[in-house]
Amino acid sequence: MNKRLLAWQMEFGYVFSDLSLLETAFTHSSYSHENKNISQDNERLEFLGDAVLGAVISTLLYRTYPAEREGILSSYRQTIVCEATLAALATRLQVGEMLRLGNGELQHNGRKKRSILADAMEAVVAAVYLDQGAVINETVTTLIERLFTDEIRACATRGLDYKSRLQQVVEQDGGERLEYRVASVTGPVHDPRFTVEARLNSNVIGRASGRSKQEAEQGAAKEALSLFGAE
Repeated sequence: MNKRLLAWQMEFGYVFSDLSLLETAFTHSSYSHENKNISQDNERLEFLGDAVLGAVISTLLYRTYPAEREGILSSYRQTIVCEATLAALATRLQVGEMLRLGNGELQHNGRKKRSILADAMEAVVAAVYLDQGAVINETVTTLIERLFTDEIRACATRGLDYKSRLQQVVEQDGGERLEYRVASVTGPVHDPRFTVEARLNSNVIGRASGRSKQEAEQGAAKEALSLFGAE
């Protein structure tokens, strides 16, 4: 196992002083439940890693996008520190192949489960953080920046998509229903003008017109973002 861990560390770009931290990061609770000699799994590391990622990604976004307001930066962070992104990163790093899983998870293709991969990725980040003395230093920050550089840069290209940005802002509260309704269509058939309302739980939060429904929807979303102070 140690040879595999060493090889993985070389590919990962960080060699642990305390290898047991990485072993724990790769240990799923199903494995520890089936092996009573294993006293720790990666759930506590997952909890810690989520906080470390949130702090470092927030700092990197703050520096990368000095003109963006708090609401947009929050939506960027939510897009990056999420299950889908973390699982994709874990897949790229072949984390699944390193996991210690119980028989039940192995039989149900646990090495490819998005939730398990995302949790393990957070645990690995926490393991690095603890290995560095439980401080967010240059090593920790540089590692996370390298791992998420593509996702951080991609935020700029998403910036013009007001509908996506509004959806991210709305999802932070949970349980909210966002929809777009055509309020009116005016003008000649060959050159119509659409007026669209953005509605949150049936309340109008934005309204705009455009030469297509898509254009009007983007305008309505932009107005709604202004209402939330997140444009």
